[in-house]
Amino acid sequence: MNSEINTISLSSEPHLAGPNAVLAITMRSEINAISGAVDCLLTMIHECHCVPGQERDVEIALREALANAVLHGNHQDSDKKIQINCRIQCGGEVSIIIRDEGEGFDPTKVPDPTATNNIGSEHGRGIYLMRALMDEIRFEQRGTEVHMRKSASRSNRDRR
Repeated sequence: MNSEINTISLSSEPHLAGPNAVLAITMRSEINAISGAVDCLLTMIHECHCVPGQERDVEIALREALANAVLHGNHQDSDKKIQINCRIQCGGEVSIIIRDEGEGFDPTKVPDPTATNNIGSEHGRGIYLMRALMDEIRFEQRGTEVHMRKSASRSNRDRR
């Protein structure tokens, strides 16, 4: 694997039931590893035409989720890893799970960055963007996993 992107491993295999792709990437908890992982996933997402015209939304949400995992989850500890699992349904949707090795957090306690008293706060913007750009966002495993989904068939007004 190319050491410039600091990706530990990458595996890809077509899903047996239809035109799907499944990718698993393990990356170091380093900021400079994010772009390589995102570029790899976006190449597949573009090639599969799973969310045509919405790839930029997926890219921004993915970058935010990975930055949160590196900075807040694993505290930039390069000995800790981040696992990315991506399922691409060609012409349909993309589902991404990002798992860090941190202690987790309570997503209900993240301040709303649009509230007047939080406008100057540096916390909560990434999660806010992820929720705004993806169709579904949920946190599991005490916040150490973020599950994101984007469908080609859903419009912005249908987002949760």
